[in-house]
Amino acid sequence: MSTAVAPPREEVRRARDSRWPRFILRRTGRLLVSLWILVTAAFLMIHLIPGDPVRTALGPTASAELVAAKRESLGLNDPLPVQYIDYLRGLLVGDFGTSIQSNLPAIDVITVRLPATASLALLAFAFAVVISVPLGVIMAVATRRGRRRKLELGFATSSVLVSAIPDFLLGVALVAVFGVSLGWLPIAGRSGPESYILPVIALSLGPAAVLARIVRVEMLGVLEADFVRTARAKRLPAWRIHLTHALPNAVTAALTLGGLLLGSLVVGTVLVENVFAWPGLGSTIVSAIQTKDYPMVQATVLVYGAGVLIINTVVDAVLAALDPRTTVGEH
Repeated sequence: MSTAVAPPREEVRRARDSRWPRFILRRTGRLLVSLWILVTAAFLMIHLIPGDPVRTALGPTASAELVAAKRESLGLNDPLPVQYIDYLRGLLVGDFGTSIQSNLPAIDVITVRLPATASLALLAFAFAVVISVPLGVIMAVATRRGRRRKLELGFATSSVLVSAIPDFLLGVALVAVFGVSLGWLPIAGRSGPESYILPVIALSLGPAAVLARIVRVEMLGVLEADFVRTARAKRLPAWRIHLTHALPNAVTAALTLGGLLLGSLVVGTVLVENVFAWPGLGSTIVSAIQTKDYPMVQATVLVYGAGVLIINTVVDAVLAALDPRTTVGEH
C-alpha cells in the first residue's frame, strides 16, 4: 500500500510564484486583444456609414472642391488597408484624427473635456461605495436569520426600484425638484463644488442600490461562517466582529461588481452630462453625433472603450492581490 508524498516546500513555493507571471501575461494579452478589436471597430465606424461621411458632415450646400479637399486631408481617398495602417500609426503617436467641424485635433478636445468626465465618474463611484457598503452591512446585521421581514422586504423593493430608474431620468427629476422648483442647486454647467451634487447623485443612486444588495447577501453568508461564530464565542464586541472579521471577507464579490459599476458609470456620463450641460466627453460625443463629426465620434468612442477595458483589468489585478486563489490560479 503506497502513501502519498507531499511535495517539497520549495516546489510548492515555485509553483505559487509562477502563477503571477502567467496571470500578468493572460490579462495583458486579453487587454491588448480587446484594445485591437476596439480600435478596428472604431476605424470601420466611419466606413460603414451609408454615403460619403464628409459630404454628410459638411452638408448638401458644401462645394465639391471643399468635400474633395476634406476627404484628401482625412486620407479617405487612400485604399482601405493603407488607411488602417495610417490610423494605427497615428494612434501610436497620439493622433486621434481631426474634427471636421472645428478643425481641431481630436486629442486636444479630449484633453480639455476628459477631466470633467473623469472627476464626475470617480466622485459618483466613491459616493455609491460610501452609501452602499454601510447600508448593506446594516441591513445584513438587522435582517440576519429571517429577522425583521418587513424591513428586508422594504429594502429589497426600494433597491430594485431605484436601480431600475435610468440615470438620465433620475437626473431630470432631480433638476425639476431641487433646481427648478426649490432653486437650491445649480442645474447646468461645472461652476463649483455645488454643481457636482445633482449629477453625482443621478449617476450613483442606481449603482449604490445594486451594490448594497450584493454587500448584504455576501455579509449574510459570512456572518454564518465558522470563524465569525468563533469570534462571537470569544465575546468580542459586535462592531469588531462585523467590521474587522466579517466585512473584509464579504468585499470580494462587492469589489468585482464595483469595478463593473465604475465602467458603467463612465459610460453613464454620456446621457447625464447632457441633462446637466456638463462640459465633458459625454456632451462632446452627443454634439459630434448631432453634427455628424465622425472623426470626433470615433476618437471619443475609443477613449470610452479603452477606459472601460483598463478599469476591468485593474479590478482583476486588485482581486488577484486580495484573493489569489480565485483569480491568479485560474487556467
